[in-house]
Amino acid sequence: MGRSINLEGKVALITGASSGFGKRFAQVLSQASAKVVLASRRTERLKELRAEIEASGGAAHVVSLDVTDYQSVKSAVAHAEAEAGTIDILVNNSGVSTTQKLTEVTPADFEYVFGTNVRGAFFVAQEVAKRMMRNQSATKPPYRIINIASWRVCACFRRSACMR
Repeated sequence: MGRSINLEGKVALITGASSGFGKRFAQVLSQASAKVVLASRRTERLKELRAEIEASGGAAHVVSLDVTDYQSVKSAVAHAEAEAGTIDILVNNSGVSTTQKLTEVTPADFEYVFGTNVRGAFFVAQEVAKRMMRNQSATKPPYRIINIASWRVCACFRRSACMR
């Protein structure tokens, strides 16, 4: 038996919405009647997803976002609110990985992963939280920030995954 969730009147910002889990989160939130803001660097894919969501009766907006660029984060969140309204839900889903063994990770590889998965997630959450706190009132239900993390980072520390 499935659960029915009604998010009518809610605005959800989904980072990393151009593929994978982010795309699926956007579809599910839209099916629950949330207005979704699709955010990613790959805006052509976002436009395809927006068309799919709109064809099924949902509301979607596209925002270009590079979570590794602080100014891009600030601009994208401002643009999202200008287009869709106050953000009620953040699904902080942008993430990258590398495929080499732990013993072969270079400083550049580490910075690439850390910059997106940690620094990027932090500053997106910070920017959205500032706006959520500014808009919080006694009559408005609480806002939600959902951070998605990858198991790949942890898997790398298992001997079998790293030392092959």
